[in-house]
Amino acid sequence: MIPVALPTGRAEVTAAVDVADDPIAVVALAHGAGAGHEHPFLAGAARAWAAAGFTTVRFDFPYRQAGRRMPGPAAHAVETWAAVQDFSRRLAPGIPFVAAGKSYGGRMASMAAAEGRIAPGALLYLGYPLHPPGKPENARTAHLPAVPAPQLFLSGTQDPFLQPLADLEVAVASCRDAEILWFEGARHSFEVAGRALPAEQVGAATASAALPWLRERLQRPAA
Repeated sequence: MIPVALPTGRAEVTAAVDVADDPIAVVALAHGAGAGHEHPFLAGAARAWAAAGFTTVRFDFPYRQAGRRMPGPAAHAVETWAAVQDFSRRLAPGIPFVAAGKSYGGRMASMAAAEGRIAPGALLYLGYPLHPPGKPENARTAHLPAVPAPQLFLSGTQDPFLQPLADLEVAVASCRDAEILWFEGARHSFEVAGRALPAEQVGAATASAALPWLRERLQRPAA
């Protein structure tokens, strides 16, 4: 359990750790709005990263820990990210810390970084929710230029949260240091029509695609 100092009082959230041998970095991986840390997509991603030398910490946000389905205030998620960063750095001292998240979890990581509550060596977004589906006018991008760390947006070309795709390209161009890794034909959870694969396998493949960028940004060669 990870203790979190929320504006409303102290809370604790569940964490699961996939430990790498001789780790290059520690990656904290947050869940999306509708699923917790145990989701097979996240489990697959964590195992792939751990096998590649990245100790991975999956965790729940307080609303999920409390059994609620809808996310709580953004401030609660930001403070959770700050607590997870502290936990991760105690778990694996002396190596880089990376923040990653599926959809909502990634967006909350970007907000925490923009506000200076976390200072990761890099951020990875697995399906960044640029705006609600069908509402491109409600973009969730104003804070992204304030993020100082390198950012990688892993994004499906059929993701309804990104249409039109040019909006993500514009947002990324406004950032200090950011790139997009496109997944042709993939939707929000990186599923592709006509290609039925287990969520754990999809998560592992998605996470593995980020490894070359991550190693380059952390200036560590592949094993």
